Amino acid sequence: MPAEVRKLLYCSDLSENSNVALRYAAWLAKLTGADMHVLHVVEELSTDAKVTIQGFLMDAGKRHEALEERVRTIRSEVMKQQDTFWSQQSPEDRKVRDRIKSVDVVESYPAEEILKTSVKLGCDLIVMGAHEKGLSHTFLGGVAKSVLRRSRVPTLIVPLP
Repeated sequence: MPAEVRKLLYCSDLSENSNVALRYAAWLAKLTGADMHVLHVVEELSTDAKVTIQGFLMDAGKRHEALEERVRTIRSEVMKQQDTFWSQQSPEDRKVRDRIKSVDVVESYPAEEILKTSVKLGCDLIVMGAHEKGLSHTFLGGVAKSVLRRSRVPTLIVPLP
């Protein structure tokens, strides 16, 4: 018999398919009574991108502020996605939002952060959407594929509709 789902980690990439995955995560939280954690990982900038930013923003304080603004902007988008999604649900289903215990936006490498966070929070399930990146990733997406391959936590990959 499978283990009970008490905590689930919903991973958003702000794509259209992440809304579909959120529907599954909310449904599973309602069905199982599980707490939800929302995670969005802002991909860490490459060394080349950091050098380019350094070339344009010589002041270290302004450079730091610009990088922080990047994360704040994405956090705002994640919260807007949540507000839009939950406003479209029935009054009964909106109550599931109370099961969300954390909404985190982190700058890191996505697959590694998802795996680390799932362990840190003691999650019983990871829910994320597939992502069409091209034939090289066979329509699954590099991050989803990496999480699926390396996770020790059951992982639900919601396909593109």
